[in-house]
This record gives sequence, structure tokens and C-alpha cells, in this order.
Amino acid sequence: MKKLIKIVFFLPLSLVYGLLILIRNKLFDWKILRGKKFSVPIISVGNLSMGGTGKTPQVEYLIRLLKEHKRVAVLSRGYKRKTRGFLEATPQSSYLDIGDEPMQYATKYPDITVAVCAKRAKAISKLLAKPEPPEVIILDDAFQHRYVKPSLNILLTDYYNLYVDDFIFPSGTLREFRRGAKRADIVVVTKTNTVLPSVDRKIIQKKLHLQPHQKLYFSYINYLQPVSIHDPQKTLSKHVTAIFMIAGIANPYPFEEHLRNYCIDLRPFIFPDHHRFTKKEILKILEKFDRHLSRNKVIVTTEKDAQRLKIEPFLSLLQSLPVYYVPILSAFHEDKKCPFDEKIAKNFFNIKKSCTFAPEFAEATFESSENSLSRSSSG
Repeated sequence: MKKLIKIVFFLPLSLVYGLLILIRNKLFDWKILRGKKFSVPIISVGNLSMGGTGKTPQVEYLIRLLKEHKRVAVLSRGYKRKTRGFLEATPQSSYLDIGDEPMQYATKYPDITVAVCAKRAKAISKLLAKPEPPEVIILDDAFQHRYVKPSLNILLTDYYNLYVDDFIFPSGTLREFRRGAKRADIVVVTKTNTVLPSVDRKIIQKKLHLQPHQKLYFSYINYLQPVSIHDPQKTLSKHVTAIFMIAGIANPYPFEEHLRNYCIDLRPFIFPDHHRFTKKEILKILEKFDRHLSRNKVIVTTEKDAQRLKIEPFLSLLQSLPVYYVPILSAFHEDKKCPFDEKIAKNFFNIKKSCTFAPEFAEATFESSENSLSRSSSG
């Protein structure tokens, strides 16, 4: 009922906003505004919604897929960074310089180039002027950035909030009308259940009503073992009594449900996406953590939020505490994994058979909740 009221209340604003975006897109379609083509392959990863579709793990999937074969660069806008203009990540960079998502890419994949700039075409020209220029560039969150013409346009949509069921902002979360999906070459339905019946796939395929040239794939999130924020070699593999969850991402609820499997008492502290934490907020969480009676308690955050906690004064505040983050991987359903990789390989490497081209994905090694709970109860 609340959702319906919101849609009706904001409908006039949504129509005005949607019309402005529609006119902009038409200017590109009619070539009054033009997107620039480049000599290297450009892969755009984006969505129609405001966020929460699993874009970061999908970009990382492409990084792992490509970096063993080509020099890879990831180009992002660098949302909520304190700097301006073109900036390339260095070992000295922090999320304040380049943004939390680019910082995550740079930390996990130091052998690739990570850069940020609002003007993507200008940034690509700078990257291609390097002594060893990238051989493939991944544009992070660039589906609406039409001043660059990508070689491949990948559109993501959340399994639990398909763009065909959503509405234009502010009535919903769409950045443009649903018809914008026609620009995509590939559509990936993300965050599905780990087991997805073929009947569900057929229903979604029918709902999306894709164009003949568009390919559809289904992926899910693979949660890995929690890693200490202080020591990357230290992991958490046992069941605990209480988890204090810190999450500042667009859609924290799958993460919350995942953590509920591994503790008896979950205390979620949820913030807006890309939230810049304050010392006061962290101290408030730590006060509640200290007052909790259990000894078997930990603080767990997301991989992206960890980038915003790995700076002072937060590192000093958290120094002596058990604080972990959960790495995640995007994984394709088995019968669709090889076709996705083959599509990328065929487009950019002229490889026909590429199941071995795909990276292997580690499985999470947290103890199963049933076994852990039974041992906890018996103890």
C-alpha cells in the first residue's frame, strides 16, 4: 500500500524527470549528441535502477576473467570522493581520493589500472596515452553515460526487483524509462537463489521481453569466509553468538539474511549507500558492542564498507576488536557460466571454447548453521 501511495504521489515529478531523460536519450539516438568510439574494447556495466544490483561483483568477475589475457583498466566516476578530475589509483590512495568501489578494485587487483573521472571520454583518452595503455577498459556504472560508445553494454537487474516491475524516480528507483534496456547487449539477472529452477528463468525471460540480439544470463552472490579487517590472513570460520553488522550499501538485506545463518543474535546497523562514517557513529556502535554480555561476539561489515573503515580514526578505534568483512563473488549458474564467458571471449579474443577461460570460484567455508547451532546447543 505504501509503495502504491508513493508511486501516485510522486507521479508528476516522475513524468517530468522521465521526459527529460527521454529527450536526452533521443538526442543521442538521433546523433545530435554523439558518443565517442575508441580503438580498444570498452565494456560498460550498469543498471537502470539507482543501485543495489550487484554491479561491483560483476565488474570484479570481468576483471578476473580478462586480466590474465589483456591489460585491464577499470574506469569509474568515483562517487562521493573528495577529489576532482582525472585520478589514477596508487598504493597511497584512499577511498576519500577515488571512492569506495574503485578503492576495492585497486586493493584486490593491484595488477590492473583503476582510474576515476566524471568525463569518461576524456579519461579514456588519458588512459590510452599511457606508455603501456590498457587493452580493454571496463566502465563501472556507465549505462546512462552515452558520451562513450561501448563495444559491449551489460545491464544488470536484481532478481527481487526487476526493472520491469520498477518505476521511474522518484516514484521508484529507475534512472530512466524501462525502454532504455533496449541498448543492452547482455542482461544479467543478479542475486538469484543459488538454486534457480528453469521454470523461474522462463518466467523472467518472458517478463523482460528482450530483443532478438540480447543475451540473458542469471547470476548469484557467493559469500566467502569473513576476513579480518586488520589481518587479511585471518579468517572467521566458526559460529558465533552475536554479530554486530555494519552495512552502508544500497540493498543490505541479502547480506543481513546471510549473516543470520551464522549467529544467534544479529544486531544490524544500516546506513545509506556509500555512507561516510563519522567517529560518533562508530563509537556508538562500539559502546553497544562492549555492553553486550556475550564473549563470543564479532563485528562484521561488507567488503565495500571495509574500504571506508580502513582509515583513521576508525582503524585505531577498531584495532583491538574482532572486526571482519565478507568478500563476495558473482557466480553464474553452471549451465549459463560458460556461455557468458564464451560471449566475452568471442567478442574480444576470438576464442571459441572458453570454459577453461573462466576463473574458478572459491566456495564459502563458514560452518553450516545447522551443525554449528546443534554444537552450540549441546555445549
